[in-house]
Amino acid sequence: MLLSLILERFAKRAPISVMVRGALEYALAPDALNELFRDTAEQQREKTLLFSSVVDLMSLVVARVQPSINAAYQAVSDTLPVSITSIYNKINGTEPPVAAALVKHSATRLRPVIDAMAPGLEPWLPGYRVRVLDGNHLTSTERRLDVLRECSAGPLPGQALVVLEPDVMLATHMLPCEDAHAQERSMIPDVLALVEAGDCWVADRNFCTFALLNGVAMRQAFFAIRHHAKLRIISSGTLRRRGRTETGEVFEQKVTLEGEEGTRLEARRILVRLTTPTRDGDTELAVLTNVPASDASAVAIAKLYRKRWTLETMFFELTQMLDGELNTMGYPRAALLGFGIALVSYNLLSTTRSALRAAFGAEKVDEEVSSYYIANEARVMCEGLDVATDPKDWTSFQVMSAEGVAEELVKLARNVRLSAFKRHKRGPKKPVPKRTKHTDTPHVSTARLLTRAKGKVTP
Repeated sequence: MLLSLILERFAKRAPISVMVRGALEYALAPDALNELFRDTAEQQREKTLLFSSVVDLMSLVVARVQPSINAAYQAVSDTLPVSITSIYNKINGTEPPVAAALVKHSATRLRPVIDAMAPGLEPWLPGYRVRVLDGNHLTSTERRLDVLRECSAGPLPGQALVVLEPDVMLATHMLPCEDAHAQERSMIPDVLALVEAGDCWVADRNFCTFALLNGVAMRQAFFAIRHHAKLRIISSGTLRRRGRTETGEVFEQKVTLEGEEGTRLEARRILVRLTTPTRDGDTELAVLTNVPASDASAVAIAKLYRKRWTLETMFFELTQMLDGELNTMGYPRAALLGFGIALVSYNLLSTTRSALRAAFGAEKVDEEVSSYYIANEARVMCEGLDVATDPKDWTSFQVMSAEGVAEELVKLARNVRLSAFKRHKRGPKKPVPKRTKHTDTPHVSTARLLTRAKGKVTP
């Protein structure tokens, strides 16, 4: 029997929690994490406190199982050979490349598992590996550090570029930056280091620089990036109508782009004349691409770019389901480590959803199942699993093959009662009425207002 008797009970009554934990054990086996730290860290050294223990503690806070690092430490202090001060020193000093390596490691481990589970998601652009790039500035923190005590402005602990591969819904890379005021474009050389032949990179206009577009093309890769007005077009062909999307009419033309040193690049410019202006008031949206028209029409490119919002939706989900941006982490390195662990947690949830798709069908799961309730189930049952099971109960997941993990997760998924994780679509927001009543008093009694609204007289 693969699972112990106790785990078999959880597998029948709370299969989601076992699925998430099983994926976690496979993706983040302690020995592999400690080796990752030894290979990546340059300044910190592995002494008494193992990196895997740090990840365990921060995961509890990010997943909202524990309210703080101190609370998480107190719960397991008898198993750790160091003080809480040492814990904070380790977290505050963890180098950003370590956090980046952690995200990449989780995606590398989980990708074969997702690939082994079918049916999967429909490819965004058949024949290409789509990569969506976007940046995220971490939220301002509390002013716990001495240098922040008298600071009136909101202290930002850093930022990160994130790469999402939507065909498997995994955050594959994080490019961390401790300086929150640094321009995202300054990290373009790091982005180009990730580009591989056959990729198709999708990004907003902030990344529309000749250096990035030309760098992608030189690596036999492709792009679909919104045109920034500052990128020079030295010649353009006739603008021709190509059809419609849900957002407006689509036109196309050939253009020639020029860099600062006179280097030129041929591309297609896809123009969407929007039915409804954007929140910034734009009535047109232009996307530059070097994907051949034989592989993707102008309408297909317009729809591809529109899907870029998937990554921003992911950032929103991280704030709703997880504490991915811990406002108590004033040190940039601590904040970036917390964000990296949140991305790893997102990858675990994506793997769980993939297993559900294999068991119940992709359309049903994507339309009806809420990631929020999946995360909540895993969070609620986390402590119960820790109390009821022994660490050795999970070793089978750590040594299993990717195909074996996929098979086990799909088997567990068939025990899930989907109605318990039903998504509830929110209707249109009601406009906020002007607050013109009771302006002459600091507070009112809600009970009295409700009574009057019912037409009753308050005694």
